[in-house]
Amino acid sequence: MKEVINDIEILSEDANACETIKISQDTDSSSGKKLYIESYGCQMNFSDSEIVSSIMNKEGVGTTSKIEDADIVFLNTCSIREKAEITVRRRLNQINALKKHKPELMVGVLGCMAERLKSKLLDEEKIVDLVAGPDAYRDLPGLVKEVESGQKAVNTFLSREETYADISPVRLNSNGVTAMISIMRGCDNMCSFCVVPFTRGRERSRDPHSIVAEAQDLFDKGYKEVTLLGQNVDSYKWSPQENNKAKLEKSEVEEIVNFADLLEMVALVSPYLRIRFSTSHPKDITDDVLYTMKKYNNICKNIHLPAQSGNSRVLDLMNRTYDREWYIKKVDAIRNILGEECGISSDMITGFCTETEEEHRETLSLMDYVKYDFSYMFYYSERPGTLAEKKLKDDIPLEIKKRRLGEIIDKQQQISLERNKLDIGKIHQVLVEGFSKRSKEQMQGRNSANKVIIFPANGIKKGDFVNVKVNECTTATLFGEIIK
Repeated sequence: MKEVINDIEILSEDANACETIKISQDTDSSSGKKLYIESYGCQMNFSDSEIVSSIMNKEGVGTTSKIEDADIVFLNTCSIREKAEITVRRRLNQINALKKHKPELMVGVLGCMAERLKSKLLDEEKIVDLVAGPDAYRDLPGLVKEVESGQKAVNTFLSREETYADISPVRLNSNGVTAMISIMRGCDNMCSFCVVPFTRGRERSRDPHSIVAEAQDLFDKGYKEVTLLGQNVDSYKWSPQENNKAKLEKSEVEEIVNFADLLEMVALVSPYLRIRFSTSHPKDITDDVLYTMKKYNNICKNIHLPAQSGNSRVLDLMNRTYDREWYIKKVDAIRNILGEECGISSDMITGFCTETEEEHRETLSLMDYVKYDFSYMFYYSERPGTLAEKKLKDDIPLEIKKRRLGEIIDKQQQISLERNKLDIGKIHQVLVEGFSKRSKEQMQGRNSANKVIIFPANGIKKGDFVNVKVNECTTATLFGEIIK
């Protein structure tokens, strides 16, 4: 896998690579200062970068798509795997070359890696001036002023209340059609392999009325699809008492909004606004959510349902709080309520502590049963501070991890092709997101199941809904023609 960022190649040898995005737009700067920001890792980080840009914009700091024009560079980082942190350190080394020619350039590290390493980053990476965790972004203007006064600046305080609900994000890398809405922050699940509870703090849900207002504003501005984001969206729960600290009279009825309620509220913004969400935890997704998805045509029939392993003993070691049979019942419920065409995707970790060959084969057999349309697949990477690092031995040799990962990838490619072939001859409603990557003679978009479909442009505009008949496919993409 290879990605080019500002003419610098970031290489990764396998599926453990982290995604990277950069600003591709310029905004005004009343102060004359410009911010360049890169995000690594999950969609939550990309969403957070939009919040950061909004906060800095209110201070008169615009954004730039060219790092050489920047006065401030922020890297919004990921800690989910070791390779993600290695990628960031390598990028910092590249930025160091730029700072030698521009010593006044301010460099900040934000996000999960900042939260994990805290002030150590200032000592380990000599060019870093500022470190801010995911809950400290409101303090960024103050931290910038500290650096300007000649100090190093750090804020990695984790909040139990911060949701940034009142901040209107600056939409970065926007196609003007799709957008993300963060509905909650943090995670209360203590999966033994995961650093997220330690880097993003406890779960707290955002006021649903602010979420609906943001969705309405996006629709009014021409957006046609929103993705509701959270580490575990199905555990979304909001009430005035819990989240606003309101003192309710005993006679008052407390308004409690769960994720199924929120889905319906956002779906009712407009039947022409498509709704997606990510990520679901198997233990929390309810039939109420599935029936709400079935009720509204504008809620996309696609669920990201990370399994992590197909073996119950390994799942117990991972502290996933469900077993193989429980997971299969959830998949059966999805198929029974939403039908076989509902897209299901997953995360898989191979080579977890003490995993045997037989247990690895159970993961492969689970993939055969579920028939995932797509999966994010990784070999286990021990992370400092996690429960697994403290209590379990990372005892599977790297060559075995890589071999098992290769088998999982091969299995998924086989299943993805099999699933895509089922779409040949069928007609799908597609939201046009823009030109295909290879040719401006073709457009691309996604169907309800989140599959990319490419078709001839024929005067179709970005943001249109079109019906496309699928004629052929690869493991990753469907190809078709518009049916009028």
